[in-house]
Amino acid sequence: MTLITESRPEVGHVETTLARHAWRIRRYALQMGEVQGQGYIGQALGLADVLAVAFCHAMNFRPDDPEWEGRDRFLLSHGHYAIALYAALIEAGIIPEAELETYGSDDSRLPMSGMATYTPGMEISGGSLGQGLSIAVGMALGLRQKRNPAWVFNSMSDGELDEGATWEAAMSAAHHQLSNLITLVDINQQQADGHSQRILGFEPLVDKWRAFGWHVQRVDGNDLAAVIDAFDTARAVNDPVPRVILFDTLMGKGVPFLEQREKNHFIRVEQDEWQHAIAVLDANHQQGERA
Repeated sequence: MTLITESRPEVGHVETTLARHAWRIRRYALQMGEVQGQGYIGQALGLADVLAVAFCHAMNFRPDDPEWEGRDRFLLSHGHYAIALYAALIEAGIIPEAELETYGSDDSRLPMSGMATYTPGMEISGGSLGQGLSIAVGMALGLRQKRNPAWVFNSMSDGELDEGATWEAAMSAAHHQLSNLITLVDINQQQADGHSQRILGFEPLVDKWRAFGWHVQRVDGNDLAAVIDAFDTARAVNDPVPRVILFDTLMGKGVPFLEQREKNHFIRVEQDEWQHAIAVLDANHQQGERA
């Protein structure tokens, strides 16, 4: 299955289709969260639009052959976002939907933190934050050496901007002119210890990444039109430089009572709230389709 096509549908149709993909990704994440009664649901809901565009618009892969050599690689540096990636892999047809009921259980292929040895489509075992971009640099170099035209997408959190290894990798990517590397940074302004900017200020991010030699975009990560354009622009850049897209996202997006929680880095939801959350998500989606 190749999701990059030579002739693209009209933009309005693309947005409508991707909105459905994003809704289902959010829904799958909530269903998995209900299995354990807790999880990194806020991140999954916030990043769903980015994942929908990545897996259902921008990336080239074969659902029935996750190890296909020509595939684009999606690296989940922030391994605690695994529930979000599982939802995207289900939507992309790489993992059967029935497996979401096994999330976080013994012998499941969907452990609570992403591990490549368990899950089809999981390229790396992430979670030790700040490591993904370094791995992505090596992977992009290797693909270039083999003359493989595949892209490497490295997804990471704003908390990883606190890590020195991230910036060492950023310098290396620019030095080696890795134009086959696109980094996706989820800026949701939350870490386990509090507000990201208060833990360690990282602004001005656009200026910093640009100074490191990258092509930089910063967009609203919950605006599908902006996300689509950002991915398309990143792939179309002619300069021999790595590309980064900074996505400002809202944790809990699509479920207002989760959006409004003061702390939703790791969410515990009461048993009766899960189905309510799904009902609210469905209603909001249906309202958006009618608009």
